[in-house]
Amino acid sequence: QVQLVESGGGLVQAGGSLRLSCAASGRTFSTYGMGWFRQAPGKEREFVATIDRSGGTTYYADSVKGRFTISRDNAKNTVYLQMNSLKPEDTALYYCAASSYGHIYPDPKYFGSWGQGTQVTVSS
Repeated sequence: QVQLVESGGGLVQAGGSLRLSCAASGRTFSTYGMGWFRQAPGKEREFVATIDRSGGTTYYADSVKGRFTISRDNAKNTVYLQMNSLKPEDTALYYCAASSYGHIYPDPKYFGSWGQGTQVTVSS
């Protein structure tokens, strides 16, 4: 399985921006579908965005569409989540996930590898 390490979280004021990164180990990164999910205290883990192997197809949750952008650099084994116009309701622990089957469905059950998460806190 691929090992995933997230970074880039932090505390930001509403309206601000953050860029999350997820570095993956291994030489087969380009074969994985990748995704970002988040979990707020007391809530279930929810879909944020996914991207296919080539980066040509992306999906977003309605709540982040137009504000967040997922991208990947297969040469660097890294996937990114650019988050703009952040809102207090975006506060959560953000997880990077990988699907060895290349899935990009908006459901955590299709992703077999997970990072430890990076905290994003948006103050009002």
